[in-house]
Amino acid sequence: MQRVLILGCPGSGKSTLARTLSTRMALPLIHLDQLYWSPGWVEPERHQWQQQIAEVLANPSWIIDGNYGGTVAMRLAAADTAILLDLPRSLCLRRALQRILLSWGRVRSDMAKGCPERLEWSFLSYIWNFHKKLPELRAQLQAFPGRVTILRSPREVQAFLNSFVPNSKPDM
Repeated sequence: MQRVLILGCPGSGKSTLARTLSTRMALPLIHLDQLYWSPGWVEPERHQWQQQIAEVLANPSWIIDGNYGGTVAMRLAAADTAILLDLPRSLCLRRALQRILLSWGRVRSDMAKGCPERLEWSFLSYIWNFHKKLPELRAQLQAFPGRVTILRSPREVQAFLNSFVPNSKPDM
């Protein structure tokens, strides 16, 4: 596991899992939200975004958390491992609302500078309807030749972390 994608609904715990794995595995951590957004919640041009993704993927190792469906195929082509957090949407929505309330007006560590936490109904709707995107995402993962792990509950996420043994280097 040197090139790991973490996918899932907002509020599923992608960034938290990515931080934990990055620390345990000593791999560089990339939060797509930090790359995608410019200050003031400005979106990049499509070609610029794809170029940024290509530059990140050229690195020998990484853990990337985030969805951004337009680049999933590109990221899967470069990854050796994909983790899908397929948690209940009610849990994801509750977590996202909690995060919004606790971080209101501040920039989270996994978000781009100049993009303070805010509440948008379109974002909450995206979370609630994310399950409609899962069949396509599952199809992409089914065709993925690397390791795929699907975690469906906080308990499964914790069990995955508890059983996870990072790559170890032999003593010299």
